[in-house]
Amino acid sequence: MPESSNTHPAASGGGPVRDGIPEHGRIPRYYAVKVELLGLIAELGEGAALPTERELGERFDVSRATIRQAVGELVLEGRLSRRQGSGTFVAGPKLVQPLALGSYTEGLRRAGIQPGRTLITLETVPAGAALGADLRIARDDRVVHIERVLLADDERVGLESTYLVADRFPGLLEVFDPADSLYACLRDRFGVRFEGADERVETVLATPREALLIGTNPALPMLLMHRVSWGPDERPFERVRSLFRGDRLSFSTRLTP
Repeated sequence: MPESSNTHPAASGGGPVRDGIPEHGRIPRYYAVKVELLGLIAELGEGAALPTERELGERFDVSRATIRQAVGELVLEGRLSRRQGSGTFVAGPKLVQPLALGSYTEGLRRAGIQPGRTLITLETVPAGAALGADLRIARDDRVVHIERVLLADDERVGLESTYLVADRFPGLLEVFDPADSLYACLRDRFGVRFEGADERVETVLATPREALLIGTNPALPMLLMHRVSWGPDERPFERVRSLFRGDRLSFSTRLTP
């Protein structure tokens, strides 16, 4: 039986944690501890070390298993971060990336964050059936494949895989610097104008390869974005698959009627 608490001062009064309280009013003990930990996190501040499981167990009068469950959820939510051999620390705020027809580079720079990339793959390959259908080309037509780890202030936060119709961008491999913005290169070198895109966002778990490249726990939820973009001629020219750490990034957009 999980530890539970019928009353808890931090969980009453319709505050920000009200949505976590079931209708019967009985709060799992780990959740009550999680609420207390949120207050402690606010007091400690970004980068501060969290007390040990033993110390927290004594402080809240619960078992270490209960502490472990509460801390684990806060790690998954990006409120805390674990450093192997060092302990658990208060994480910084999530990076906010706008959902817009713009590049990753431009979005982070507007937020005062230094973007970066590490090249993994740069090649030309046949499109295949599924990619060819998305880009409206034959399966044997060639596409340029660019795969890069995405950085924010030198922290690995995602993995981006872009496929471009090779015939529309002759010589791209020779002129593109993988450390720079791809969209800037397409705009400046090839005169590309983005007219629109279809984008889909879902939550997934990273594959072992992806987790290794991003440097994250395979059990950590990830945000996966699929995008197909086109220009004024309405012909698709790129498909992008972007995988982002759910504990470090969030996305925003403005909706208007």
